[in-house]
Amino acid sequence: MKSLMRREDTWNPFREMEDLQNRLNSLMGVNRSRNRDQDETELLSAMEWAPLVDIVEEDKEYLVKAELPEVRKEDLNVTVEKGMLTIAGERKFEKEEQKRKYHRMERSYGSFIRSFALPEDADGSKVEAEFKEGILRVHIPKSETTRPKAIDVKVS
Repeated sequence: MKSLMRREDTWNPFREMEDLQNRLNSLMGVNRSRNRDQDETELLSAMEWAPLVDIVEEDKEYLVKAELPEVRKEDLNVTVEKGMLTIAGERKFEKEEQKRKYHRMERSYGSFIRSFALPEDADGSKVEAEFKEGILRVHIPKSETTRPKAIDVKVS
């Protein structure tokens, strides 16, 4: 006997997990979408992109390294204001040519902004940034007054 239920109506635990994920993503402001031409098992995430960042503390400074592939220096802005380091910019989409046929587009494009609270011992007035080969390095020196000083102890 043929089933009266359509294929879409049968219970599918993966579809329920996907529905739950979509609801959670909408709460977090992430738009997950699937192209109708794609297989059901392959999902693409179309969200605002943000560069990946490493923050390292060294003896005399904090170092923030951000991955910014295909971002031009002119499209990048680094500011320090009121104890916040902000990295903002834009990765522009390549102009689509009539001859090109895109089969897959997974990389995100557009504007981004990342902000980080500076530690109390950071000297925001002496921040320096360098941009080379798609990596932004922001050097945030530590204040001289907050650095530990070695005190010579005399034994009597």
